[in-house]
Amino acid sequence: MTSLAAHAAPTPARTRPIAIANWLLAVGFLVFCMVVVGGITRLTESGLSITEWKPITGAIPPLSLSGWEAEFAKYKATPEYQVINGPAGMTLAQFQFIFFWEWLHRLLGRLIGIAFALPLAYFWLRGAIPREYKLRLVALLALGGLQGAIGWWMVVSGLTLRTDVSHYRLAVHLLTALFILSGLVWTALDLRQLAKGNARPAKLTGRNIALLAIIAVQLLLGAWVAGMDAGYIASDWPLMNGRFFPAGVDWSHGLLYAASNDPFLVYFLHRWWAFVALAAVILLARGARRAGVRPASIILSAAIGLQILLGIATAMSGVDLALAAAHQAVGAILVASAVWAAHAAGRRNLIEGVPA
Repeated sequence: MTSLAAHAAPTPARTRPIAIANWLLAVGFLVFCMVVVGGITRLTESGLSITEWKPITGAIPPLSLSGWEAEFAKYKATPEYQVINGPAGMTLAQFQFIFFWEWLHRLLGRLIGIAFALPLAYFWLRGAIPREYKLRLVALLALGGLQGAIGWWMVVSGLTLRTDVSHYRLAVHLLTALFILSGLVWTALDLRQLAKGNARPAKLTGRNIALLAIIAVQLLLGAWVAGMDAGYIASDWPLMNGRFFPAGVDWSHGLLYAASNDPFLVYFLHRWWAFVALAAVILLARGARRAGVRPASIILSAAIGLQILLGIATAMSGVDLALAAAHQAVGAILVASAVWAAHAAGRRNLIEGVPA
């Protein structure tokens, strides 16, 4: 058994691991806010209200009536308006409501880019970043830029032939955001350990990779449910419209196609895979507790319990906006706390050489 002291190493005097860790956690909070606003954007069907990608000038919303009318005219050319909102008699005020949520979502993306890039440049020029973390931080910056492109790639899928965005692209967009959040949390935790003299970063074990993958499957299914509006299919629980297994599943293209495209089957899988994810979370929480990081275990356990209750309540409410938004918010907290727990177990495994 190797002691913690054996892995301790002094850090260069100019590096500032705690300051960098705090900055990364602050950016992580902004990513969390963006995930929540993204969920509201989807729930309010706001994502297609801005039909152009203008990274710089798009930060300013229309400031005059003529400007609003011009934006509304562009939206009127989309299938979503022509098939759904136009026949329903959408007014300019209603358009402004959905425009606001998409604009806020994009604005948060811009703020996150600035909040990451400028401090990164500052810390880099001051020599405050430990050498072994420079590549990781640059990779996170690049991933953030890619996320912006993925967001537009998602929006484009709903501007011509569809009345909504592709649920596949929506899933890529959401999972990339949660992966970025995970990377920010993991790196911040490594830097906090570095500040204590523990120079070796935590390692993900095969066991914990598998447990996190189980959670990722549930997140993927949840993104597909949102993308296909499958949550509106049934408002009872545990049954779906009075049946355990839903009627109406289209098997004509085979099992794999149905499992990723049929809203009845995807919603059924999302409901019940949640309990497989629950088992994975329990194991992660136990690993964190054995590593002596009880806060991670407690928060993770509370998050999964609340998440399941919110999921049931969202279903039974007919997808109430507040409940559904809370469901996505707690999902992001669950991801961050699962990463925290896996990191704690990885530290224990690294230091003591025991299974995590």
